[in-house]
Amino acid sequence: MHLLIPFAAPLSEAGQSACRGLALPNLARLLARWTCVARDAGEAFSLSTPQERALAAAWGWTGLADGLLPWAAVAASDDGLAPSADHDGQTTSADHDGQTTSAGGPSWGLVQLCHWHADAQQVAVSDPAGLRLDEAGARCFFDALLPLFGDDGWSLHWGSATRWYARHASLATLPTASLDRVIGRDVDIWLQSHPDARKLRRLQAEAQMLLHAHPLNAERDAQGLPAVNSFWLSGTGVSALPDPARRAAISVDARLRAPALAEDWAAWGQAWQALDAELLPAWLDRPAQAPTLTLCGERGAQSWAPQARPLWRRWLGPRLGNPALALAAL
Repeated sequence: MHLLIPFAAPLSEAGQSACRGLALPNLARLLARWTCVARDAGEAFSLSTPQERALAAAWGWTGLADGLLPWAAVAASDDGLAPSADHDGQTTSADHDGQTTSAGGPSWGLVQLCHWHADAQQVAVSDPAGLRLDEAGARCFFDALLPLFGDDGWSLHWGSATRWYARHASLATLPTASLDRVIGRDVDIWLQSHPDARKLRRLQAEAQMLLHAHPLNAERDAQGLPAVNSFWLSGTGVSALPDPARRAAISVDARLRAPALAEDWAAWGQAWQALDAELLPAWLDRPAQAPTLTLCGERGAQSWAPQARPLWRRWLGPRLGNPALALAAL
């Protein structure tokens, strides 16, 4: 059993202030009793987030480059679009960990509609959840953008109102930034200079022009909704699917994500306290099931598990069980 908590610690000054004021008694108990068994000392501008790296490691994905963790292939599989001989004439093989990987052919990229907004200093991306886009509206935009992906080996596939998929051979090696990295930040930081990114940037520019003039955006404006004016592509890499048993063993609690991305630190603190009260007590009572807790910040992650503690840990128990110190290290 493995519990992963993304957005457990912020980097902003306001977020860190909210973090220092948190009362998380069950996390304190857990940290005092359990031992840190893994650390990921990343940095805030990696393309893949700490929670993505931690999840990839738990699934047995090793040796994959930053920005090339194939989440799109996993999501496409969940939506019934996974690469297989039945769908694309592409064969698959299983590696020594039981992980299924593609054996040639196009790879997947996750396409998410979004709203780009400009101010005096930057062009930033809003959380797509704020679009409040229903299936009918998403289908309308999908039909409009579909012809843009019709040449040079590209294709566009429907998954759901919030998840579309692009396919192209270049996506196996084109690093892309997680949308969770981009939301609320300057887009220019995350646009890659990789040679294969030129086609993607052209597709984004063409989509922006088409969406700007789309009648549905005029209707959205009249309703006070943000315009759907671009898309973000992520989750690229050589297509791979995790072993089902590995996937089933890990649980992700993402309740801190939305308030953290919105920088609503009061709501974030309330969500953390609810998580501490509702979820962590059960994990403290699971030593026989060899549980693991992984907390992810904006730079890195740390994992804890119940293990025999050396004598020196007893002396440092109160300090090791200080949530503020643990979260500050992420």
